[in-house]
Amino acid sequence: MRKNMRTMNNTWVRRMLVGMLLLAPCTLPLLCFAECGVLPLGVWRCNANSPCPLPPAPCGIENTAFQSGEFLSYDLYFNWKFVWVKVGTASMSTVQSNYKGQKAFRSSLITRGNSQLDNVFVMRDTLLCYTDTDLSPLYFRKGAREGERYYVDELWYSYPNGNCHLKMHRIDADGEVHWKDAEYKDCIYDMMSVFLRARNFDVTKLKEGDNIPMPISDARRLNNSWLKYTGKTTLKMKNSNDKYRCLVFSFIERENGKNHELIRFYITDDKNHMPVRLDMFLSFGSAKAYLSGYKGLRNPMESHVK
Repeated sequence: MRKNMRTMNNTWVRRMLVGMLLLAPCTLPLLCFAECGVLPLGVWRCNANSPCPLPPAPCGIENTAFQSGEFLSYDLYFNWKFVWVKVGTASMSTVQSNYKGQKAFRSSLITRGNSQLDNVFVMRDTLLCYTDTDLSPLYFRKGAREGERYYVDELWYSYPNGNCHLKMHRIDADGEVHWKDAEYKDCIYDMMSVFLRARNFDVTKLKEGDNIPMPISDARRLNNSWLKYTGKTTLKMKNSNDKYRCLVFSFIERENGKNHELIRFYITDDKNHMPVRLDMFLSFGSAKAYLSGYKGLRNPMESHVK
């Protein structure tokens, strides 16, 4: 088990964060699956022979899903030979703050392995982002200790002439420092800001099978990924007796000419759009994250089944 658990460095841990933040790496151009055409809120229908356009600038969206003071917590599980083992926790908080003199949201995600996981693989990740009040990205930082590696990613956003400019900084595990700049005509997001944005889509305008492009960058490369809306269900939690009416999405990447479902996630079918479960599909097993607590919600919890 020790040898196999070490392989999580580049696979399971990355996808655990993908699940929490709707992230996956791949390469442009975006390709999707349905009939070509533009839908509201940056939703596109396209096919394998026709690239999906990226969402146009400006990069904000009206926030109706969360407020300052929201706190979400999760239990993390890994399946080892058909046995589900709790391996850690994750928590996300959002508060109103200030960034370079303007009002902003400050959001952070902290992921920690427990003592059982520490025996074979140390996981200590802290992610931070600032967005303006309409959720346009301003700054992102990830500091990650994963196994014996520690690295830092940083992004600074600006919007000259309606474009999206990224200043990128990375400190590799070996201490090597990298700086570079890139500018795009389309909106680009990061692990954190894409999560905040995704919670605010108007699902009444979505149909089963719709794809929502989600171009994401870190300090190394631009990633190709999108969400696919797959419908509704009622979900019973593993770590409690709670049931929730949920919307179901898949997070998909295109890599090496193929589409891969990395994450299937369930969000409450109410105005909070709060993730309650995430299923992560791995080459050597599977992992899940279950909601374990919440407070400071903006809207009533109307999806809870009593």
